[in-house]
Amino acid sequence: MLELPFPNSPAPPPYNQLDPVQHGAAWVRCLSTGRLNENGLLVTDSPSGGAGLLVDPGSDAGQLLRMVDTSGAEVQAILLTHGHYDHIGAVQALRHELDAPVYLHAAELPVYAGAGALAQQFGESDFQQPAAPDALIRQGQTFRAGGVTLTARELPGHSPGHTVFVGDGFVLAGDTLFRGAIAPTNLPGADRTLLLRGIVRELLNLPPHTVVYPGHGAPTTVGAERGRALFRRWLAEAPPGPAPSTLSP
Repeated sequence: MLELPFPNSPAPPPYNQLDPVQHGAAWVRCLSTGRLNENGLLVTDSPSGGAGLLVDPGSDAGQLLRMVDTSGAEVQAILLTHGHYDHIGAVQALRHELDAPVYLHAAELPVYAGAGALAQQFGESDFQQPAAPDALIRQGQTFRAGGVTLTARELPGHSPGHTVFVGDGFVLAGDTLFRGAIAPTNLPGADRTLLLRGIVRELLNLPPHTVVYPGHGAPTTVGAERGRALFRRWLAEAPPGPAPSTLSP
């Protein structure tokens, strides 16, 4: 089990899923953009048309907008797993084009505000800092678009206010759990122990067939990742029962 070290080294290869894949009542599309191949995800309640939620528009606003336009869906909201520059670079353009509110967890606001400085640190000269989010995410909050529902779960560790979004048979995991790897914990505000505990608490307790869409690279499943040696200790120590909130005021 690896800890992916990007942005100091190459990110996983791009993963593009422009033909929607069905999970229950939801249809999921994915488009990798930017130098780090960050996954922008569109979740809709129909394979064509309907309503949708856009998650982590990281870069290349024009490409992401074409994905939305091709879907025919009306985007109800833009949801952000966290505030690192590679996940928010297209936010300002898309919030304007789609007339959709932007949601982010309160604990992630300093990371979001400092995204431009981090982008410069890693040589990203064309990053556009978006304006402040329109609303804040809380633990257990549900976001609906037509017949689709996503539920927010706090999972800090890669960043202080990181949030994942759980749907029917799938989860949009941002930079937490990847295929055979966990997110890097070498950035400001990161905590490896907190990340590992959160992955076990919020992701690995989902049904084994649950598809995990990470923030970079190809999807995996809860069952495949649950068997990794890295998680054995943490699974053994995890208390039974529902997870408490870790970040909400």
